[in-house]
Order: sequence, then C-alpha cells, then structure tokens
Amino acid sequence: MFSRDVIYEVVIFSVGDTKAGTKMGKLQLKNPEDGSLLNCILWEEALNRMDSKLFRCGNQLRIVSGSFNEKFNNCLVTSLELVKEAKMGLDETERENYYKELASYFDKIKNPELHKFICDYFEEHKEQILVAPAAKLMHHNYVGGLLVHTLECVKFAELNMDAMDYKPNRDNIYAACILHDIGKIFEYTIDLETGLIDYDEHFRQEWLTHSQYGFSICMTRGFKEVAKMIAAHHGRAEWGAIIDLDERDLEPELYLIHLIDNMSAKFGKITASMLEAK
Repeated sequence: MFSRDVIYEVVIFSVGDTKAGTKMGKLQLKNPEDGSLLNCILWEEALNRMDSKLFRCGNQLRIVSGSFNEKFNNCLVTSLELVKEAKMGLDETERENYYKELASYFDKIKNPELHKFICDYFEEHKEQILVAPAAKLMHHNYVGGLLVHTLECVKFAELNMDAMDYKPNRDNIYAACILHDIGKIFEYTIDLETGLIDYDEHFRQEWLTHSQYGFSICMTRGFKEVAKMIAAHHGRAEWGAIIDLDERDLEPELYLIHLIDNMSAKFGKITASMLEAK
C-alpha cells in the first residue's frame, strides 16, 4: 500500500526519449530501512514541474503522488518532495587537500621520466581531476570522488608493498594506482549545480573504456609495465579488463592493482552523503 511516510534515497536518475519523442525520467530509489529498490518512471510533464537538483544521488525523497504496480516495486511518479538534500561531494578546500596529498606520492616515484609524465599530466588536467567522479553509480560517485578513490588506492598499495616479502617495482605500482582510472576525467560528466553524473558521448565515440585510455597513454610513453597493470585492473574481460586475470603466467603486480582497486570500490565511501560522517 502507498504511504507518504516512507522516505527513499536516490540511487540513480537518467532522462531519455520515448518513441513519441517526449522526455522520460528513470529514477531508482532505495528504502534505507530494508534496502529494497523502487524503480520509478516520470513523464515529461512531471519532469518539467521538478527541479533537476531533486534527483541528486543520495537525496532523501518522499513520494507525494504516484501509481504503484501490484508488487510495489515500480511506480509512475507524478510528484516528489525533498526531505533532505545530499552533500554533492568534496568542497573546494577538501578537493585541494586531497589533490595535495595525492601529489605528495608523485615524489615517491624515482624514475625521472615516469615522475615527469605524471606531474605534467596532473598539472595540465588539474581542473578536471579536482571535480571528476570515480563512477556514475558503483562507488565514489560524487564531486571529487576520483581523487578520494585514487588516494585510497595509493595508500592501500603502500601498505601492501611495505608488508610483502616480494618486492615489486614501487614506481610502477604507484603510477598504476595514480593513473588506472585517469580516463574517467573524460568518460564522465558531472553537473556542479546538481551533482548529476552522466557518460560523455564524445568520449565513447573515441574510446571503449577509461581502461583503454589509461593503457594507451602509458604505452605511447613507453611505460609498458604500468600500461599492463591498468589493462588488468578490472580483473575480468566481462568487467571491462583488457587483460583477464584468468590468463596464465601473469605478473603478481597485475593481481595487486586489481585487488587494491576492488577494495577501494567495495569499502570506500560510496556516496557523498557518507562523507558527512567523516
């Protein structure tokens, strides 16, 4: 039964075109009490009455009016009420602090060519790196999320390298952590007014994935070991990896980068709302 007492959290929102040429919104909400998901449709007329900021990931909403299906897992929404606005991400000072801390790891890279490449690249693209999300939905999906995710990966890598008897090439490990997701500064767009994240159409016309981008720029510069780690960091071909970790005789470093990336994605701060508790 429909109840206005339920407060939902925005999971994801997108707008597409219907066959009739009108706009249609797809909104997924989560009930924080039991974790159940509610898939919603909003027709163009309803969308035109609502502020796009309403659909920011993490926002808490109440359905004022709508029509549910029999299982109450789908809803045609006509009116929503904002209960609590989610934090959009890191503020300007927080972004600068994360960037500064991440940049401190650049000097741990002793290879002069690799060190210069990373420093120059980050300086050239700093404005984009400061605001980029690490994903649209899965993890660190907020303003500055890529910075948080990248710094977590670098820190995890340092802890693991210090603890292992096996001694990997630390320069390459640091570089792979720093660059493994760098293509996301082009793969995603983020609206700094609403916090809404989407895929960049132009990126997808030129590149398959952010992994391909990172692999390519490192191969072009001759950093083949770093490129190979980036190619494998998604672990499986069906997850977007260029090198599948089911292949035989792979270097241990490839597994390390995948596990570090996966650990940050699984246990890191998933949405900006979780930053408030920090």
